[in-house]
Amino acid sequence: MQLKIIDTTKKKEYEKYLYKCLAPMPFRKYKNRQEYLKKAIPVGFHKNILEFNGKIVGQIEYAPAGASGLPIFGKNLFVMNCIWVLRKAKGNNFGRILLEDAISTIRKDGANGIATIALENHPSPWLRIKEIERLGFKAIKTVQFAIVHKKKYKGKKFKIYLMWLPLKEKIKEPEWDIERLSKGVNFCLAHPLYHAESFKKEKLFAHFQ
Repeated sequence: MQLKIIDTTKKKEYEKYLYKCLAPMPFRKYKNRQEYLKKAIPVGFHKNILEFNGKIVGQIEYAPAGASGLPIFGKNLFVMNCIWVLRKAKGNNFGRILLEDAISTIRKDGANGIATIALENHPSPWLRIKEIERLGFKAIKTVQFAIVHKKKYKGKKFKIYLMWLPLKEKIKEPEWDIERLSKGVNFCLAHPLYHAESFKKEKLFAHFQ
C-alpha cells in the first residue's frame, strides 16, 4: 500500500485540485475561489490530497481562522474547511491520516486547536457529524436551520454543529457567527453550504435558537 500526502499549494502540477477537489466537476478557476485562495494561501491555507496506489482518494483543506472560508473564530485557531475521502477508499483510516498530518503542521505554528462544522439531516453526504466525531472532534454548539433557497429541499430542516478539537489544555473554545453562516459560503462550489450567485436571497437558511 503506497500512500502520499501532497500539499497542492506547493506543487504546480496539482493546482487543479485547488479548484476541482474530488467532486465530479470540470476544472475551472472560478472567481470566488480565486479571490479566496489569493488571500488565504499567503497566510497559511493548506489543501492536501491523499494519493493511494497512484490514485487521488482523499483531501483536507484548512487555514488559520482569519483565512478560513467558515465564520469561526478563536485565538491561535485553525479551521478545517472540509475533509473528504472517496467512498471506494473507506475503511482505511484515510480521514484520520489526513487530519493527523494537518495537526502535525499546525502544531508548528502554535495552534491551540482546530475547529470545523458538522451537519445532521442535511441533503449533502459530506461533513456528517458522526464522521467528524470519529476523527476526534466534539460538538460544542448547535443550531437548527431550514433550507429556504432551493425548491427541491425548501423547508428541509437540518442541524449544524460547531466542532472542536483542542491541542492544548485549558484553551478557550472557539466561537462562530451564525448570521454569516446563514448566508452560506462561496469559497467552494462543492461545499454543502455553498451560496451560488444565481440565488438572490440574502440568506440561504433560516435558523432557530
